[in-house]
Order: sequence, then structure tokens, then C-alpha cells
Amino acid sequence: MATTNDLKNGIVLKLDNGQLWSVVEFQHVKPGKGGAFVRTKLKHVLSGKVVDKTFNAGTKVETATVDKRGMQFSYKDGTDFVFMDTDTYEQLPISPETVGDAANYLLEGFEATVAIYEGAALYVELPASVELLIEYTEPGVQGDRSTGGTKPAKLETGFEIAVPLFITTGEKVKVDTRSGDYLGRVNS
Repeated sequence: MATTNDLKNGIVLKLDNGQLWSVVEFQHVKPGKGGAFVRTKLKHVLSGKVVDKTFNAGTKVETATVDKRGMQFSYKDGTDFVFMDTDTYEQLPISPETVGDAANYLLEGFEATVAIYEGAALYVELPASVELLIEYTEPGVQGDRSTGGTKPAKLETGFEIAVPLFITTGEKVKVDTRSGDYLGRVNS
């Protein structure tokens, strides 16, 4: 248990029947009249929904200990994704629902941050961008290079993104893991 005076960015609170909310920002407000209060912006740990919530100053809130560990993606076992803790070498199977969109960018050996609460994985967080190989894309048509258009390209993970017309099969590209956008070529 903590009070609203102990709030920090990133702390995880257990509110509303055990739901986990992460503090994105907070502000202590002391109006001229009345009691002080704390205005917060909270993000739901599982759904990502952001809400504003106000607490009276000194209100007790339950905190949750969420363990964020650096883990390495090892392999896919049936539908589960198996991650290995890089410190203890312990393996943790994670369901596709928990991995979510990160599955589009996962290759064996990729590093990720896995948030664990009471032994269960909450979510998988990848770096902001990853470098992947273009497995297949149609060749660009001569004379089409200056229009700034895009074409679909299949990555080595099987995920499809839009790339500029000058990109060819076999090139390595940088991809934003949050939006799936092409960020540029990788010069090897």
C-alpha cells in the first residue's frame, strides 16, 4: 500500500477490482480553497486505454509489483511463443494474445522486455524499431522511382508492410514496431 503522495511515473496501481493501471503522469494540485488533490493520467496495462483520474491527497492506493525482464525470443511451440530469461535461462511460454502485434516482428534471438505479474506475462514490449529482411516484393517499374509511391513487401517474419518502389527483394530494412511503418534501408 502507498498513498497518492508516493506516486511516480511508471508505478503500477491495482484499482477497480484488481485491474492494473500504470501512472503516465501525475500532478499535485493545492487549490486556494478546499483540500489538495492529485490529478493523474493512467494507462491500462493490458488494453493500453488511457484515462484521467483524480485522487484526494493522502488517499491510500494499492500498488502492484510488475517485474519487467529482458528476455530473448527462442522459438514458437505450437501457438505459444517461448521466451528465455537472459539472466536465469528460464523459459517462459507466452500466449499469442499476450504477444499481440509484436509477433509480426519476432525472429529467433530477438530481445524484448516482458512484463510479468504474479508469474503470468502481461505484455511483450519490443524496441521501437527492428531490422528485418525483405523476403519478397515486386520489382519496381522503370520510371516509377520519382513518384514516391509504395508497394507491398513481405518481411522474413511473414508480415507485410508498405515500402518505397526502389526497395528490392533481399534488402534489409528498418521497421517501426509500433506502427509497422518503413523507416529506411539498413546499410550492411
